[in-house]
Amino acid sequence: MAMELDDRKVTILKAIIKTYLETGEPVGSRTISKYSDLKLSSATIRNEMSDLEDMGYIIQPHTSAGRIPSDKGYRFYVDQIELEKDNEVMEFKEMMVQKVDKLELVLRRMAQVLASNTNYAAMISGPSYHKTKLKFIQLSKMEERKLLVVVVVEGNIIKNTMIDISDNLTDEELLNLNILLNSSLNGLTIEEINLDVISKLKVDAGAHREVVELVLNEVAEAIRAGGEDLQIYTSGATNIFKYPELSEGDKAGRLIGTLEHQEVLQEFVAEVNANSDGDSGIQVYIGDETPVQSMKDCSVVTANYDLGGGLRGTIGIIGPKRMDYEKVLRTMQNLMNQLDGAFKKDER
Repeated sequence: MAMELDDRKVTILKAIIKTYLETGEPVGSRTISKYSDLKLSSATIRNEMSDLEDMGYIIQPHTSAGRIPSDKGYRFYVDQIELEKDNEVMEFKEMMVQKVDKLELVLRRMAQVLASNTNYAAMISGPSYHKTKLKFIQLSKMEERKLLVVVVVEGNIIKNTMIDISDNLTDEELLNLNILLNSSLNGLTIEEINLDVISKLKVDAGAHREVVELVLNEVAEAIRAGGEDLQIYTSGATNIFKYPELSEGDKAGRLIGTLEHQEVLQEFVAEVNANSDGDSGIQVYIGDETPVQSMKDCSVVTANYDLGGGLRGTIGIIGPKRMDYEKVLRTMQNLMNQLDGAFKKDER
């Protein structure tokens, strides 16, 4: 009766292949007993390895040496990777059907998949409004020398604020200010509300330039809403210890500390977005090119995903300078395509 490749043998075979790919050295049973989570003795693993050898998945290059994968073993491993990727794609698609409730879950899972597939650290920012346009401004008189400012920006984010003004405004003055603000600013992004626009607006406002200044502050706050609370999901920080050049001295501690520090990651995402200039393509930062000091010994590969309606986020992979760039770029591109396709199709 032919032996079957059961779950235990599959786990041991994967562990042998992964270890061999990392070290280039034949793999023994003792190494596998430490590597895998099977909690099996070396003797039991030796028996399983003997079966795998009889089945043609591994070979023993020298007497008393460990085993290495055969061509058949490599083929099984590659086929398994492709199968797992197909399953992950289906899982993402199913979760994205319920994206309103499950986006955070999707992003956490994507960070885990990126870290697992690449053996590096991964980060994904939650979506924020990028280059969001102003849709509407409404000034309303509430009480003496107080105005309610309602600002609506793309994505239907609404910000209501009370502002104090020096003088009372007549109904006609208030109407004229509303017309002036909306005709001058509607449809503009925060980048487009530049000094020239602001200067002309203040001149046109005449005696009410102070009100315009206060309203502009509220517009800027509304457009940037949520930026300070940007959530960053990370995974695979401990993968750093797999690379001696990143784990020597206190390098690993600093790098892991960075991955746990939301404010630093938020600054990093802001720098990436500033450098991307609206491009959602992949960017590679090597060594000193990285915006964060604690990542100077790393390479960082980033890309922006786009959910439509101005909603964008950033994906990042952090690893050694000798990272497998081809694999990282391919993995990241696949995930970006899944996010873009699943969300943007709803807009069509």
